[in-house]
Amino acid sequence: MASLNSAALDQLDSSVAKPSYDRAQVTPGIVHFGVGGFHRAHQAMYLDDLMNRGEALDWGIVGVGVMPGDRRMQVALSAQDHLYTLVIKHPEGEYQARVIGSIIDYRYAPDDIEGTLELLADPKIRIVSLTVTEGGYNFHHVTGEFDLGNADVEHDLASPKTPRTTFGIVAEALARRRERGIEPFTVMSCDNIQGNGEVAHKMFVAYARARDVELGDWIDANVHFPNSMVDRITPVTTDADIEEIGSRFGIEDRWPVVCEPFTQWVLEDHFNAGRPAYDQVGVQLVEDVMPYELMKLRLLNASHQALTYFGYLAGYRYAHEVCQDPLFVDFLLDYMNREGTPTLRPVPGVDLDDYKRTLIARFANPEIKDTLARLCAESSDRIPKWLLPVIREQLAQGGEIHRSAAVVASWARYAEGADEQGEPITVVDRLKDELMAIAKRNRDQPTAFIENRQLFGDLADDERFRSAYLDALDRLYRDGARACVEHLVAS
Repeated sequence: MASLNSAALDQLDSSVAKPSYDRAQVTPGIVHFGVGGFHRAHQAMYLDDLMNRGEALDWGIVGVGVMPGDRRMQVALSAQDHLYTLVIKHPEGEYQARVIGSIIDYRYAPDDIEGTLELLADPKIRIVSLTVTEGGYNFHHVTGEFDLGNADVEHDLASPKTPRTTFGIVAEALARRRERGIEPFTVMSCDNIQGNGEVAHKMFVAYARARDVELGDWIDANVHFPNSMVDRITPVTTDADIEEIGSRFGIEDRWPVVCEPFTQWVLEDHFNAGRPAYDQVGVQLVEDVMPYELMKLRLLNASHQALTYFGYLAGYRYAHEVCQDPLFVDFLLDYMNREGTPTLRPVPGVDLDDYKRTLIARFANPEIKDTLARLCAESSDRIPKWLLPVIREQLAQGGEIHRSAAVVASWARYAEGADEQGEPITVVDRLKDELMAIAKRNRDQPTAFIENRQLFGDLADDERFRSAYLDALDRLYRDGARACVEHLVAS
């Protein structure tokens, strides 16, 4: 078995696609914060496609990690000359492997913050991209304002030359470029947030103005923050994945990536200093990404939330198990058709009925083995951004909300930390302790969970929402998750 690195590429099985370009000729053009499975299955893959066409060799990616957990990725990639294996799992059982070479370096910022800042200040870097998760933008879920009270943000404002956060690093790099007369880079968010570019713009400018009003104003006026919509189901890489890739393809890869065949990237064509020719490899470049973004967030992402808590409580552990159950398929389609779709804008070139059917097929892919535990994680960052906007819009226009309200109830029930058999649930959320403490009061104070105004604002004051939520929560306790879904489908 070959340990993956540059020297081993020629030894790999002929079934494994390899970079056709000379990686020694690739120079950095993009710095990416948050190198994880999704980035490596998506943006890095598109760039690798371009490089395999002999183009974009001056757009190599340098990953930057700022969180303690990022060191593991830095170690894994550095040991492999920053190569990794991407395996596409087709539903009929075919596995398609390729080695991606578009990431050429990875910096763990705490090890060399000055070097990281100078990298970002280099004129060669023309795009800074982000997959820092829904919770990485440091804003209040109800007010939408930047949290200046965050401890690391306070550190960065006090010591701007030695920042810890992405905000502090990017702002200091832009300050240096401004001082040196270097054109600013584009900041390209690729996270699952409505108006992700606009959110990034607001948060980075808010941080910069808190540091230096003139710098904040300059960033506001001169740095582009294009919106984007990204889509590819990319489950967490497991030890079993690593072993299977080794046995199927003879590759010893410390951290490969597995994903579904489907991929989509819709991107606003608003860049400061140029961009790779993304449109040549399937990226949809548009003037306004919002219709596509709402479609994805409110149909795909919100549907993941709709299936995951109910599915877990009903005894399932994988997304494909839930979506091979006709009852849950009916429930998901009812949510999409009757609650999610009415809140969308017209989506140019998309057949929504076909899109929704494709979503169910994607969720049901048995080879992906996407765990419900992964989909249940970080709910406090996901539900407010993906599902609550649907509820608010439907309430405003007199539309149906009882399925969405039931999803919130299923989250509240899940957050108690035990399933219907009394088995413990490992709740993963940045607000875990707070949420679990509130959820323990569900039975005695049924509205306690939705009275958390940090997450839900004034929704608990709305009689229609409160009534639908309480009905679903009562059925979850009285009859169980499956019976509750049966009632929702029947009604």
